[in-house]
Amino acid sequence: MGYVFLYGFCRLLAFLPLNMLYLLSDMILYPLVYYLAGYRKKVVRNNLAASFPDKSDKERRSIEKDFYKHFCSVIVETIYLAGISTEEAKRRTSFINGELLEKYLDRGQSVLVYLGHYGNWEYQTFLTLHYPGIHLINVYRPLTSKAFDRLMFKIRDRFDAELLEKQAVLRKMVLLRQQGQAAVFGMIADQSPSKTNLHYWTRFLNQDTSVLTGVERLAKSSGAAVVYGDVRVIKRGYYSMEFKLITDRARETADNEITEKYSRLMEESILRNPAFWLWTHRRWKHKRNQAEKPEAGQIRESEEPTAGSAGIRYKSNAKWGPEI
Repeated sequence: MGYVFLYGFCRLLAFLPLNMLYLLSDMILYPLVYYLAGYRKKVVRNNLAASFPDKSDKERRSIEKDFYKHFCSVIVETIYLAGISTEEAKRRTSFINGELLEKYLDRGQSVLVYLGHYGNWEYQTFLTLHYPGIHLINVYRPLTSKAFDRLMFKIRDRFDAELLEKQAVLRKMVLLRQQGQAAVFGMIADQSPSKTNLHYWTRFLNQDTSVLTGVERLAKSSGAAVVYGDVRVIKRGYYSMEFKLITDRARETADNEITEKYSRLMEESILRNPAFWLWTHRRWKHKRNQAEKPEAGQIRESEEPTAGSAGIRYKSNAKWGPEI
């Protein structure tokens, strides 16, 4: 019953022009979320203060407000996906260097695309509209609410992208290889690891930061190429993604080299315009053990993943998006 109501409500709103939804976002949703509810405002301010200590309070407050405006835009844009036409979806997105993905797929090598909670991460599913021959698989975590989980699955399932739960990724890659096929796997990896998965630390946005290593482990296990999806917000409601190769020889890279390269690229994207990243996420809830004080970017031997491990764990406070 809850799903029927949610989907019906989204479908009704999706009949409105996106400019009308933006008006509702600016006039109603943003004041409600930012001023009245103050949704995770303390988290956002703490994150911004730690990430940009050299900026003034006024500068950080400007980023904060711009972030909440964009955050509300992402909400209505996602609702709009329930009814967006193929033509409009294609018009609002562009993908640069998609030929890079095709090159590896043509030779039977799957591609793991590192993504982040930047711009509108739902719009990356429109890749299949620009490159119809690409088999896109979005890795996701089921939401706690069954109604919202069904709603997001329905919205994401409209444009030929396959949805796959995170624990089935390696099995899917093996199956594809046995069939002589390859696919592009979209994975969001900029969230905080679970407490038991703090395998790797680096400096990220001016802070000691634990980073998920699941994509790197998958790449080394499967031999997949690894690519970064660099998102830019062209203007409100219009997004581009440029594919940048991290490595096509994952097994030859040093431990954590792939994860570190992703961290640097993700950081560059955020610094280009901080307002478009998901600052409501409790990204730095885990702290490095101060008694050990290992060097930044190093992994403690006691926490090193076991060889050949296919288990991938992650945790995210984000409410949607493929991730690993």
